[in-house]
Amino acid sequence: MTSNAVSHPTAADHNEELIPRYSFGERANHWIGALTYTFALITGLAFWSPYLYWLAAIVGGGPTARFIHPWFGLIFSASFFWTFKEWHRDMEVNEDDRAWARAMPYYIQNEDEKLPPVGRFNFGQKLFFWGIFFCVILLLLTGVALWYTEALPWSWRYLRYVAILIHASAALISIGLYLIHVYMSTILEEGSFGSMIHGYVTRAWAWTFHRTWYEEIKGGSRSK
Repeated sequence: MTSNAVSHPTAADHNEELIPRYSFGERANHWIGALTYTFALITGLAFWSPYLYWLAAIVGGGPTARFIHPWFGLIFSASFFWTFKEWHRDMEVNEDDRAWARAMPYYIQNEDEKLPPVGRFNFGQKLFFWGIFFCVILLLLTGVALWYTEALPWSWRYLRYVAILIHASAALISIGLYLIHVYMSTILEEGSFGSMIHGYVTRAWAWTFHRTWYEEIKGGSRSK
């Protein structure tokens, strides 16, 4: 592992020339998903606990929150499914990811020079992706059931209770993943947040954090 680890002195030899990391479509879809998830999160928390009902005032009150919550949930789900279509191959876990996972403590401690090279996304980002994927499936299915809960006969009322339990559990898991994602993209990988705005990273950044991906696009094997 040490022979393949990132070396800061060598990384410093790579210049600050910008290279594309995310297309306009990827960036636009990412922010659509981020905004709709945030609104669904705010309204969902307002319904989840009476102590958080004040959050509904942010979006215009209880009736407004009740109306927009499922619609924003549907838009977020559609956004994520588009992301899945575009990125699912990049999110497949391989041997490089398993090596990176064993070295994850170095990532948490910001000792990037000790990490092995990885592709476009590292193991932590892939865990987040697949975690959100399964949360979206559960939230969508249970959300639709709760949207039309009055259509369920009283003899099937247990399905409503199960849907509430699963929906709330999946939502709480997604909140935890969301907070980790924000921390990772703004602090652990300095420059990641900006790349989702303007779409570019420096060669030095790419070589340091995603060396395998950098070598691929440097060799012209990627079109993005």
